[in-house]
Amino acid sequence: MLSRRLAWSLLLLCGLAGAQVPTLSLESLPRPATPPREAGPVVPSQVLRWRQEAERYEHGDGLPRDPVQAAQLYCRAARYGDAVAQYNLAWMLTNARGIERDDAQAAHLFSAAAEQGMTQAQNMLASMGTPQGAPPPCLKPPDGDPPPIVATATPARKPVALPPPPPANAPATIVRFVSLVAPDYQLAPHLVLAVMATESNFDPLAQSPKNAQGLMQLIPDTAARFKVRNPTDPAQNIRGGMAYLRWLLAYFEGDLSMALAAYNAGERAVDRYRGVPPYAETRMYVRRIIAAIGGQRSHPFDPTVTAPSAMLALLRDPARPAPR
Repeated sequence: MLSRRLAWSLLLLCGLAGAQVPTLSLESLPRPATPPREAGPVVPSQVLRWRQEAERYEHGDGLPRDPVQAAQLYCRAARYGDAVAQYNLAWMLTNARGIERDDAQAAHLFSAAAEQGMTQAQNMLASMGTPQGAPPPCLKPPDGDPPPIVATATPARKPVALPPPPPANAPATIVRFVSLVAPDYQLAPHLVLAVMATESNFDPLAQSPKNAQGLMQLIPDTAARFKVRNPTDPAQNIRGGMAYLRWLLAYFEGDLSMALAAYNAGERAVDRYRGVPPYAETRMYVRRIIAAIGGQRSHPFDPTVTAPSAMLALLRDPARPAPR
């Protein structure tokens, strides 16, 4: 039996106020459409406004209660990495709060919010289990994002444009070391310095809440993976970070957006979302480094370092079945 509140919401949605209440089931609730393509760049303040407006529509706070409009606004904000919007939309889908129930989509949304550190989402995900299948439209990269650079089997050409100068606050000793060693890892020094500036601001003692350490902010698993015995040693730390960057560039065939997103969030997250994950921090991280290196979006890679991600085949041929 539908509650009075839900029945009244349905009357408002259908424009039937004053008429006899129809007999409806939860399965007949409306399914919101994916928002249209955004016109122009979207800044974080706009994403916050979408989420706040969605909350007002969901709860009837100063606006007429409209679950469909709320869901669509949450969806717009979720695509840009707003964890609260992801959680709120998942909650609406799980509880059929004026929109059709969809546990599969909700699991993906709870997962995205949980991966950004939201405790409530982590608790919900624990009860729902691991999401299955491709991410829903509300977690796919926004249409305004540059499309992935799906490279061919041959290494990308070296960029012709002159590289940008080192960051103004980069210590001369670090600039010299990176300039000498980066070519050994087939990396452009300006890319390594841009990552280092974003990761640690050139502080060799930097340590994050997730225990990422040093100039290149290596977590223990990554340090061990690339045989860094002492992450606090600047030379070892830089070499470990460069080894990981080289591996990621080979894995994503020179696509810098994906490689940088994976450096921040892990390659599994990039594979799962088939591009930059819907995390606000990761999206900002990628944008910041791409801007620092003059908008460069591809980098030469060595295909002998590792086999490419199977996800790249899905980007080339969306009709191909996803690997199991």
